Amino acid sequence: MEKLSYPKTILEFVSQFHSDEVCLDYLISSRWPEGFQCPKCKGSKAWWLNKFAVYECASCSQQTSPMSGTLMHGSHISIRYWFWAAYLVSTGTPGISAVQLQRQLGLKNYRTVWFMLHRLREGMVKDGRVPLSGIVEADETYIGGLAKGYKGRGVKNAPNKTLIAGAVEVISFFDKKGEPQEKAGRIRLQILQSASGNEIKIFLNTNVSLGSTIKTDGWKSYCNEALAGYTHLQTVQTHPEHTGKFAPHIHQAFGNLQSWLIGTHHGVSRKYLQPYLDEFVFRFNRREHPMAGFRSLLSIVSAKEPLKLSQLLKPDSTT
Repeated sequence: MEKLSYPKTILEFVSQFHSDEVCLDYLISSRWPEGFQCPKCKGSKAWWLNKFAVYECASCSQQTSPMSGTLMHGSHISIRYWFWAAYLVSTGTPGISAVQLQRQLGLKNYRTVWFMLHRLREGMVKDGRVPLSGIVEADETYIGGLAKGYKGRGVKNAPNKTLIAGAVEVISFFDKKGEPQEKAGRIRLQILQSASGNEIKIFLNTNVSLGSTIKTDGWKSYCNEALAGYTHLQTVQTHPEHTGKFAPHIHQAFGNLQSWLIGTHHGVSRKYLQPYLDEFVFRFNRREHPMAGFRSLLSIVSAKEPLKLSQLLKPDSTT
């Protein structure tokens, strides 16, 4: 089956993915690029039953929908809506809330849309993704509402605050004038239980290749044990307000994250925060090629195991 090229504009997207049949063809080519394989017996010969939109395996008679066994498994929503949702959430710079997505798709049930959006966020984290490397800025911050009366790391005692760790690659290059410049590369964000050295170590070991150079502030948790296996460039600051000068890329990312959570989602509770961090990371890492985000998201969604509603916590008004 010939795989469709990816549209470069929204008009091309509308024209290309105009029916469920076209969307199914694209999903099939994405999920089985080498040809259909039965998930039960691994057989490669099957018939397409157009009436039911399923493959029937010639060896074991197992019937398989292109959506079954994926994050779209069991959904009663038309695949066209899934494609539209994936397009809107992956290509739009500010992202989209469940309320906005419900309005855009014209669906009546908010919980259905909420569940769809969270399954798409689950598909924004690829298993075995390549860790960050090279020169990496690392820091932690508190995400949440206002913390009036609290300063520095003391904001952890403020209500509605969640501690997260962040790391971003620093890419060096020369501009058109031949002047050396820096820009942010890929990023990782993760909720921390505490700002301890052990938590920092786990975050770094999970997200940054050993041998990389990590730039941090003077916080005591960035100790020798936590940074074992890395080259550590540590800068002790006597004035917290100057922190951004020593690690500008991660601090700019933190600022953009906070603005996005407040502007698009009007704040997010801790119990739902990690999927939103994953969404921010997904789009940030594809910001220079946003139109490829849909293709990447659909590929991951079709490769991941189904996610049940019971596996998610009950939604609240902050979603």
